[in-house]
Amino acid sequence: MIFNKTLTHWYSINKRSLPWRETKNPYYIWLSEIILQQTQVKQGLPYYEAFVSEFPTVFDLAKADESEVLKLWQGLGYYSRARNLHTAANYVVDTLNGLFPDNYKDLLKLKGVGDYTASAIASICFNEETAVVDGNVYRVLSRYFGIDTPINSTKGAKEFKALAQELIDKEQPAEFNQAIMEFGATQCKPKNPDCKICPFQESCIAFNENRIEALPVKIRMAKAQIKHYNYLVFLSEDGKTVLEKREGKGIWQNLYQFPLIETKHNLQSSEIKDIISRHKLIENRTYTWSEYNEDVIIHKLSHQHLHTKFWIINLKTLPKDAIATNKIRKFAVPTLIGNFIESFNF
Repeated sequence: MIFNKTLTHWYSINKRSLPWRETKNPYYIWLSEIILQQTQVKQGLPYYEAFVSEFPTVFDLAKADESEVLKLWQGLGYYSRARNLHTAANYVVDTLNGLFPDNYKDLLKLKGVGDYTASAIASICFNEETAVVDGNVYRVLSRYFGIDTPINSTKGAKEFKALAQELIDKEQPAEFNQAIMEFGATQCKPKNPDCKICPFQESCIAFNENRIEALPVKIRMAKAQIKHYNYLVFLSEDGKTVLEKREGKGIWQNLYQFPLIETKHNLQSSEIKDIISRHKLIENRTYTWSEYNEDVIIHKLSHQHLHTKFWIINLKTLPKDAIATNKIRKFAVPTLIGNFIESFNF
């Protein structure tokens, strides 16, 4: 088929040199694919290198504490990926004796592995003819074939998967999958794709019908929810502070944060003063307090925008389980908290 031959030829000339392309080891391929979910290569590469260095085998990853994994993941976001990574590593070690599944169907049994990741590992490591479909692939196929079915719909997922499966080079499934992802990432980019040097220019429907910006089509998601977060940063005279572990499901599960007061609106100084005075860590103690920054910090997540303030509370002593401020960087925290820690310069 002309499409896949043209694509793999383009890839042979233009592919980037990346460490996970130098191996067929399923552990390393799995690591790279999980890290690169929702993440660009330039951001994910240092994390991949750090994980390979810290956990060179699946056995090393499995025996690590979850807190170690979360700390190494800090700043990458979507922390459920890190928790699933650790769970899957334990499954591979404890149930599969350290051997990764060698086919698409069994790879799907790993926590955090869906159609895309299973297809990538199965094709790259075991030469299985199963097509990958990620954001890059959706974009390439929708533009080239002029498909306006929404990519984030059930119908769209099935349609694009079937098309990709039909197109895959059965002799070189790994090469084809990597080629189409690379083409979407570096050539057929979301904004300002370089159509002038595109090998598919003559046959691309989106280009010839001037629909590049209109494709792919995506159903508009619900408006992000706004939440108001107030973090209480307790500081004692002997250089200690308080961090709490986030329990339960939801964002940042098992990460650490300063004591949090969530409210329905942006708190003014008079309102937060009353809350602080009633906090269990105060208990009639003498304290002083101040607002760290008058401007609200807006931290944007996929489905919610966190309007955040940090309130600094100075007092003489804190409970015995308080932590030394010079050890605060050892804890895995969300990016929002990590940025504050660095700017406050503990």
